[in-house]
Amino acid sequence: MGDEERPRRRQARGERRMAEILAAAARVFAESGYEAATTNAIAAAAGVSPGSLYQFFGNKEAVARALADRFVSEMRAAHAAAFDELDHAALDLDELIDRMADPIVAFNIANPGFKALFARPDMPPGLAAAARPIQAALLGRVERMLEVRAPDLPSDDRARTARVLIQLFQAMVPLVTSTEGDERAASVREMKKVLRGYLAPIVA
Repeated sequence: MGDEERPRRRQARGERRMAEILAAAARVFAESGYEAATTNAIAAAAGVSPGSLYQFFGNKEAVARALADRFVSEMRAAHAAAFDELDHAALDLDELIDRMADPIVAFNIANPGFKALFARPDMPPGLAAAARPIQAALLGRVERMLEVRAPDLPSDDRARTARVLIQLFQAMVPLVTSTEGDERAASVREMKKVLRGYLAPIVA
């Protein structure tokens, strides 16, 4: 093995171990709460020793901060994929809903515990607030889509419609993430029916 190959492999192992610790931390925080969670519990859930955890994170807050950063980064990427490269005027409504919903559905399936985690009242305020700018940006993206598809809609109505559309989507996310296989696919279809039923009269 070359001298350059060893550091790359060590780095890859380290990145995998960090990802395992963060995934375990998400489960522990969501189940036990931030205050009750311990680094020992996180290490046990990750299948590593406490000493191995401390190689990557100095304390529980550092773990939570890294988890918040990961959550926000992945959520930002999902929202960008859902909205930023779409020609909202050119797509029919069904395709538009598919293109908007699918990346955010995939994000929620990949990260089922993150939203519940950062909505907990015992999370440090700075961490709990980490996602708020991203959610505000999402609202702006939905409003811009509505401005294209329903240009005659007054601005107050457009803002309200965007909020309702996001709430409808979020209300159905637990139904999707709590199921698997064919039932999950069916739940996603039902979600899209709800979104279409709400949007169709507005953007017709």
